[in-house]
Amino acid sequence: MRYLHTMLRVRNLDVAMKFYRDAMGLKEVRRVDNEKGRFTLVFLCAAEDESLFKAAPQNRGAPLVELTYNWDEEKYGEDRHFGHLAYEVDDIYATCDRLMKAGVTINRPPRDGNMAFVRSPDLHSIELLQKGEPKPPAEPWASMPNTGHW
Repeated sequence: MRYLHTMLRVRNLDVAMKFYRDAMGLKEVRRVDNEKGRFTLVFLCAAEDESLFKAAPQNRGAPLVELTYNWDEEKYGEDRHFGHLAYEVDDIYATCDRLMKAGVTINRPPRDGNMAFVRSPDLHSIELLQKGEPKPPAEPWASMPNTGHW
């Protein structure tokens, strides 16, 4: 068995794309607009996984995030039953700094140089993990308090 994708319902596709594509740096690799079903699916992958996607058929070649936008308004609530998405990053401090500058709240800062949590506009938790060994604790991260739940 192999991981394929995680589907997340989003309330506003433009806001979600600003977060996942522009702030998180994911690449859109496929989009489906379904007039009859009145929904749009957007498939995204990490830049490092884009070659995996291109090498295999449809959405089976790389781990993907599938954003599902239903054209008619729906209430999804704020349940966190799905857990979180996790991404490995080259530099946890640089990534968190870039996300903060993009207006993203760091719910659990990378105080340990290894792990952080951020939240999408649709309240999905995103875990960021340092690639390889943890970085040494550094300010301002080492003393930054949590700003929310993850």
